[in-house]
Amino acid sequence: MAMEWDEDRVFKIEKYAHMSGYSEGGLAGLNWLSPGTAPLRLAGFGWFAQDGIYRRMPKSPRHKLSDAVDWLANHTAGGQIQFRTNSRRLGLRVELRAPHDADNLTPISQCGFDCYLGNTPPLRYYNSTRFKRSEGAYECMLFEMLPREMRTVVLNFPLYQGVNSVHVGVEADATVEAPLPYDSNKKVVVYGTSLTQGGSANRPGMAYSNILSRRFNLEFLNLGFSGSGLAEPEVALTLLDIADPAVFVLDYDSNIRATPDLIARTPVFVDILRGAHPNVPMLMLSKPPFSTETIHPEVVAYRLGRRDFLKEFVRERREKGENITFLDGSEFYGDRFDECTVDGRHATDLGFMKIADAVTPVLARLLSRS
Repeated sequence: MAMEWDEDRVFKIEKYAHMSGYSEGGLAGLNWLSPGTAPLRLAGFGWFAQDGIYRRMPKSPRHKLSDAVDWLANHTAGGQIQFRTNSRRLGLRVELRAPHDADNLTPISQCGFDCYLGNTPPLRYYNSTRFKRSEGAYECMLFEMLPREMRTVVLNFPLYQGVNSVHVGVEADATVEAPLPYDSNKKVVVYGTSLTQGGSANRPGMAYSNILSRRFNLEFLNLGFSGSGLAEPEVALTLLDIADPAVFVLDYDSNIRATPDLIARTPVFVDILRGAHPNVPMLMLSKPPFSTETIHPEVVAYRLGRRDFLKEFVRERREKGENITFLDGSEFYGDRFDECTVDGRHATDLGFMKIADAVTPVLARLLSRS
């Protein structure tokens, strides 16, 4: 049965759906739910059951982390709230650790949530939170005036800020159910740099780990640490706390500036993971081109030298029977690599989609074999 044309309703949806604060019903009368409480499912925080906070590494790690990694672990990149509901309205109340302050990130990317909806994969983007960038707490509507039908909702956490608390508001008479189960309890662990963390996507859902999470029905753990993906042994030892990893994606090439350090740290990092997980697939990524390569050939040579080391390292390990695969970052962006970043280094949404497109078929093969 075709929906009746209602010009006034269409006008309201188009004009107000993305304006925080507008509402026919507002936030009044909503029931407020905690992401850590069933039937909502919280994903992307590997130590939440232990520590009860939105943090990407343990609160008290057994192996001392660097100050930078310890701080960046409070950023909630890759975190997700997942559930099913027939609520026509959905609100969020958020308390951040600090307000927006980044010069190469949008306020929504650093401090906001975005919302994906659907009944069959892949879910489709619907809306993002809007708020005053100077404030450390906000509340807003993510949708209203939706038809009364069951749908899956996925809310992506901020990429570059901590979240002290978040609550999801649904209508009092709405049904709320658990999301569909994952294909398995195994987790895809993505470790690396600011590019891994999501800098500089326009909104959280465009970080490449989040794009991949919409293509594979598994939990993804985003362990990108801006400027601090240094393949430190302490980090590798901490990753051993993660039960049932499906794949380790290693994306740290961009952060280890000195090539001798890259050469020295890579086998140590891999060997620590291998000691506990001898058969878990690993996917080693080399860094994509930066815009400076359009002018400076020495920058190209620097990147390709590192790429060749990682490629040869993986080849030698594969000859010994290890389950490890190399993916050349040179090919992520294509010929117009200079158009895929916001500042010459950090990806735009275009860049992140290209990375995800390159990783997807390789990750699919690794997951099918494991």
